[in-house]
Amino acid sequence: MAESPKADLSSLRIAEHKRGAARTGRRIGILLAILFVVLVLGGAYFAYTHRAPAVQVATVDAPGAGPPALLNASGYVTPQRRATVAAKITGRVVGVYFTEGMRVQKGFVLARLDDSDAQKQLAAAIADRNATRAGILDLQVQLQNARVDLRRARLLLAAGVQTQQNLDNARMAVNSLQARIDYARAEVLAGNARIQEARQAVENCVIRAPFAGIVVSKDAQVGEMVSPISAGGGFTRTGIATIVDMNSNEIEVDVNENYIARVKPKQPVTAVLDAYPGWKIPCRVRTIIPTADREKATVKVRIAFDRLDPRILPDMGVKVTFYRRPRRGETKPLAGVLVPAAAVRRQGGQAVVFLVQGGRVARRAVKLGGRDGANARILAGLSPGDRVVVGGPANLRDGEAVAVRP
Repeated sequence: MAESPKADLSSLRIAEHKRGAARTGRRIGILLAILFVVLVLGGAYFAYTHRAPAVQVATVDAPGAGPPALLNASGYVTPQRRATVAAKITGRVVGVYFTEGMRVQKGFVLARLDDSDAQKQLAAAIADRNATRAGILDLQVQLQNARVDLRRARLLLAAGVQTQQNLDNARMAVNSLQARIDYARAEVLAGNARIQEARQAVENCVIRAPFAGIVVSKDAQVGEMVSPISAGGGFTRTGIATIVDMNSNEIEVDVNENYIARVKPKQPVTAVLDAYPGWKIPCRVRTIIPTADREKATVKVRIAFDRLDPRILPDMGVKVTFYRRPRRGETKPLAGVLVPAAAVRRQGGQAVVFLVQGGRVARRAVKLGGRDGANARILAGLSPGDRVVVGGPANLRDGEAVAVRP
């Protein structure tokens, strides 16, 4: 019997030299992929670490003429007139007619409450008053007839036909009808008062702006309940909107009680908003609140702007400098120049600033002459008009390229 043929698998075996070549190819591919990733990451890191840092600059100012600074303080812009407008009654909001940032005039309708119940009470009061008026007309007709009967009774009594009792009854009927008419007229007056009360209830469903200003907060939406009494466990609003009179903005600062003697009414003040460090705003002391805070040992001082500006917003942080009142003929210019205090840095025990020139920074050693409010006085090293760095990385280097941000 012939044997069945056997499969020869030796032909499928991979030669040893070919197997090594395949392994070597895979290793090279993995190494190339790793090298590519390293190059990409290295390039990204190089680009990130060597990009020009962004800085904020300010222009050096000459201090000009004027009296020296007496005192520095910080505070906030606060409006004299700020109101959270609320409803006089409890009700459900059915209409809101304002948005945040909207300028409104006095009497502008901010919102409306559901007045269906108040309207029904008004209609009922008017109906009661009209019914009473109609009753007066009937009584007046009866009174005319009673007066005719009274005249007839007098004539008959004079002729001896009727008795005195009939005359007295006729007179009593006239007086009774007159009294009922007077009472009805009083009821009409009371009905008019009830109508006015009902109309006021309807008017209370309309929330109006108490003064001209800008809406800074929207506190209620359509469908919510509002109440002037309490928040009702968090489900009832107590206010509709918050309105600020921008024309009443002023500055409120706390002055240490040890230095309050240096502050006088109408004293000149320079204010610098934290949002605009290069903008000096002329002001005057408006009033000194005659009480001290025992916990902070400070006295509150209110400062009025000489001229308001739309950039001045409530609750902005501000730094102020109080100056001595200028004496007559005092025009001697102060020495040095002024830069924001943030521009001065300390390196190696020396005061330095970084000037921005042609897209690069230049390190410049300066001589300080003290503080002038939010600014530092530089006696040497800078000139008016120089541009200095007031905000940026702390590790700036001389000659480094920078990008100036607004």
